[in-house]
Order: sequence, then C-alpha cells, then structure tokens
Amino acid sequence: MTPNDFLPVLITFFVVGGFAGITLIATHILGPKRYSKEKHDIYECGLDYIGDSRKPFSVKFYLVAVLFVIFDLEVVFMYPWAVNFRHLGLFGFVSMGIFLVILTVGLLYEWKKGALEWE
Repeated sequence: MTPNDFLPVLITFFVVGGFAGITLIATHILGPKRYSKEKHDIYECGLDYIGDSRKPFSVKFYLVAVLFVIFDLEVVFMYPWAVNFRHLGLFGFVSMGIFLVILTVGLLYEWKKGALEWE
C-alpha cells in the first residue's frame, strides 16, 4: 500500500470535517438569538424537573438498553463475514446461519416474555 491509496479517504475526511465546521460556525453567527427564561430553563424528557433528582429509572429501561447493545453487536459481527463471504465459502455461510438462528431464537424468546414491551 502506498500513501496515495489513502488520498481519497483523507480528502473525504477533510471535506466532511470542513463542512461540519463551516455549518457550526455559520449557524452560530447567522442564527437567531432570542433569550428567555423558558429557553434557559432545564428540560428533560418533557417531565417537570421539580422534585427528587434521585428518582430511579425503571428496570425496563436497562433491559431494553442491554437488548439493543446485544443486537447491535450482531451487526458488528456480520460486517467482517460479509466482506470475506466468498473466501469463507460454505463453512462461513453455515456458521453465520447458526449464529443468526441462535439470535433469532433469543429475540423470539424475549418477545414472547414481553421484554420488548414498554409499559
């Protein structure tokens, strides 16, 4: 690999970074500046902020967050498999099939138990 192989990636990086920087600066300079008490008031999830700040979250929140991480990692494992699909051949196809079946069975179990329902 030569440094010229990375030139398109570097150009894309600088174009995207420049666009993001210019957009942030332009919105700060050109955007309206209306200050009010309501605008600077604390807002969180549409709930009143008056009360106990140590109110515990529902366990369902943590369960859904963990399930999201688990199924998000499934996609992370699928990218290298998709890139090397031809090289892995039938063994790779069967291995990924087993992996997806296990995850699908887990998802169906969670669905049946009601872990995905937010009440």
